[in-house]
Amino acid sequence: MKFSRQKLAVLLALLPGIIHAQQIRHVQLRTADGVLEGVVSADGKVRTFKGIPYAAPPVGTLRWRPPQPVSPWAGVRKAADYGARAMQGRIFSDMVFHDDGPSEDCLYLNLWMPADPGRAGLPVMVWIHDGGFVAGSSSEPRQDAGNLSKKGVMVVSFNYRMGVFGFLAHPELARESGRGASGNYGLLDQVAALEWVRRNIAAFGGDPDNVTIFGESAGSEAVSGLVASPLARGLFRRAIGESGALVSASPPMKSLAEAEEAGVRFAQSAFGTASLQALRAKPAQELLDAALKLPMEYFQPSVDGYFLPADCRSIYAAGGQGRVPLLAGWNRDEGSYRAFFGDSRPTVENYVARARARFGAHAEAFLALYPAETDAQARRAAQDLAGDDFIAHNTWRWIEAHLATGRSPVYRYEFDQTLPLPPDAAPGAEPTAPHASDIEYVFRTLPSRNLPWRPEDRDVSELLASYWTNFAKTGDPNGLGLPPWPAYGGGDGYQVMHIGPGPGAAPDRLRGRHEFLDSLNPAP
Repeated sequence: MKFSRQKLAVLLALLPGIIHAQQIRHVQLRTADGVLEGVVSADGKVRTFKGIPYAAPPVGTLRWRPPQPVSPWAGVRKAADYGARAMQGRIFSDMVFHDDGPSEDCLYLNLWMPADPGRAGLPVMVWIHDGGFVAGSSSEPRQDAGNLSKKGVMVVSFNYRMGVFGFLAHPELARESGRGASGNYGLLDQVAALEWVRRNIAAFGGDPDNVTIFGESAGSEAVSGLVASPLARGLFRRAIGESGALVSASPPMKSLAEAEEAGVRFAQSAFGTASLQALRAKPAQELLDAALKLPMEYFQPSVDGYFLPADCRSIYAAGGQGRVPLLAGWNRDEGSYRAFFGDSRPTVENYVARARARFGAHAEAFLALYPAETDAQARRAAQDLAGDDFIAHNTWRWIEAHLATGRSPVYRYEFDQTLPLPPDAAPGAEPTAPHASDIEYVFRTLPSRNLPWRPEDRDVSELLASYWTNFAKTGDPNGLGLPPWPAYGGGDGYQVMHIGPGPGAAPDRLRGRHEFLDSLNPAP
C-alpha cells in the first residue's frame, strides 16, 4: 500500500496518540451502586476513578433538599473523567478546572490509589476543596492526588453544592424537612460523600475504619464543622485543617432564623416572591446570576438545627465534638498589609493612627503585641494582623477549643515556605507564603503551577506529604527521618511545627497575639 507524503505526515502525527491510546489500561470494580471502570496511570503506579456519583442529582424537586441515594446503574460506568463542578461564578483567579463546566448536577467524587497497594485496608484521606463555599472544584490540577496516593494512602475528593444552591435557608424548606431545619445542604453533601466512603471504600482496597478528612480554607472550615456535627460521628477517625475554622465569634454564625430571613430577603429582592415553588422553578443560571450580585458571605454555613444543633464555638466549648486527633495550622502570610492600611502608605505613623482608631482603649496592648518601630515593621505587623483577622485567629480558636475539650492529640503547624517569585515579578517584590499556597506542596503537584520551583520547594513538598500521610495512617505525623513534631500542649508545652526552610518545632511565639484578640470576643 502506497501513501502520499501528505497522508504519511498525517499518520506520523497521529502515531503518538494511537500508541498512547493503546497503552491506556483500564480497571473495573463493583460498588454498591454498580460497576465502575477506572484508569491506570501511564507510569502504572496509580489507579484513578473519577466522576463517581455519590448522591442523586440535586435538581428539580431535589433542589434544596438533603442529598438522596444514587440510582444503581446497569452495565459498566466509565469513571475516567471528572464530574461537573457546582454552580459558581468566576470568583478566584487562581482556580483552574479540568472538568466540563458548572452544573446543578454536581455530586460526584474521585479516587486515587496505588496500583499495587501492597496490602488490603489502605488508610483513606478525604479531601474537601476550598473556595469560600461559593467556588472551587475537585478537578483543580493542584489537587490531583495521584502523587499523594503514592505515599501509601487512598485519596478521595468530591464536589458539593455551594452558594445559593448549597446554603439557602427558607421557612418553607424548614417546614418540608420534617426537622424544622433548612440550609447547609452543601455540608449535608459532605456527610453523604463520607457515607459513600463508608459503604464502598473496602471494594477499592481502603479501610472504612481508618478515614481522615482534610481540607483548606472553606474545606478546613468544613472539617471543623464535620468534627462538630453529630451527623458525621463515626464516619472518620482523624481530621486535618489547613487555614480555616467555623469556630468564630466575630461575626458569629447565623442562627436558623437569621439565615431564613436572609433567604426570604434574597428571594423577594431578586424575584419579587418568597415562594419556594417559584424559586425551584427558576433556571439554575438565573438563580446564580442573582446570587452573584450579593457579597460572597451571604450564603454560608449556619446553625440549621440539624447538621449543627448549635454554633460550632459553643459545641466545642461544651466538649460536644467528635473525639478525633487533630492536625491544624495556617500559612505565615494569610492576609495582606493592604487590608489594614487601605490606600494609606504603610508607615509607622499611619499604622499607629489606624491601631488607635480600631482598638481604642486596647491600642497600647495591641501595639505591644504587634510592634512597629520602623516602616518595614509596620508593614509586617499589618500583614500579621490581616492574616489573623482573615483566618488564622479562628483556626487558633479551633485548635485551642479541641485541645481543651476534645480529649485527643492535637498537632499545630505554621507553613513558612515562601513561593518562588515569577520572572515577571515587580521590582522589590517580597516572597510570601500566602493563603492556599500550601495546596501544591501537600499534593506533590508543584508542576501544576508555572513558577520557577527550587530544590527546597520539592523538599518541603515531600516533608509535608509525609507528615500528612503519616497522620492519616497512625494519628501521629512523625516518622523515620523526619524532624520531630511534638504534640501541641503536651509535655513540651505549646510547640508549633514550622514547615519551611530549616523545619522544626519551636515554642508558640504568637500566643499573646491570639489571647489578646480572644479577649475582645471572650468564649461563651
